[in-house]
Amino acid sequence: MKFLEYTPLDSINLFLNHLSLGESTINGNLEAFSCKQTGTDRKLSFSLEQEILDYLEQSSDSDSASPMQYLTSRSSRKTLIYLVLTLSHMYPDYDFSSAVRSHLYFREEEWDSFKQIFETYLFEAAREWTIVNGESSFMDSMTNAIDEVVKLKDCEIYSYNPDFEGDLSLEKGAIWSFNFFFYNKKLKRVVSFRCCCFSNLAAESFLGDEMVKEEEEEEEEEDYLVGMDM
Repeated sequence: MKFLEYTPLDSINLFLNHLSLGESTINGNLEAFSCKQTGTDRKLSFSLEQEILDYLEQSSDSDSASPMQYLTSRSSRKTLIYLVLTLSHMYPDYDFSSAVRSHLYFREEEWDSFKQIFETYLFEAAREWTIVNGESSFMDSMTNAIDEVVKLKDCEIYSYNPDFEGDLSLEKGAIWSFNFFFYNKKLKRVVSFRCCCFSNLAAESFLGDEMVKEEEEEEEEEDYLVGMDM
């Protein structure tokens, strides 16, 4: 996967970069990727494909209710692999080597469901956008930016909803987070939209704890050095 720079996404990213809303702060980011694979991508892609095929081979033919059944299609497997590769570039510190596990967290969405989540969680952000940008609609501005990159009418939309422990976007004091992907098969491009809202009070508490921890470590180091001098 290759990161693509698109100017239309920049204004959205700048706005959602630590957007303070009083008691909470939103961090959001739009990124565009080409599905052209690098050497590392090809290695992971082959591993994911093989894992899926092995899993399907071991599964019972009668298990038509299995959530993995639709991956018998080569096209569906490619879609999943592209989404997992995109995640691996977004979160390089996480391990996405299990296609079976990752598949359970992806869900295809309709545009209306994305719009509902957008309007529910980003209504305060939309209000701030209007204050800064006049009468311009935040939803319309984001839609136009994404459309310019991947042509929304030709896109499949996916959400990524891992279990709580595996939530990649959560920070200390997080209130909510989501990950969406807009995938255009024809253009072989993916636009990801990740967003997280966290409590400023919890973040301040976390920073306070970190400062106390650092002070304690400095004191321990000083005590150790004094002992060495003796």
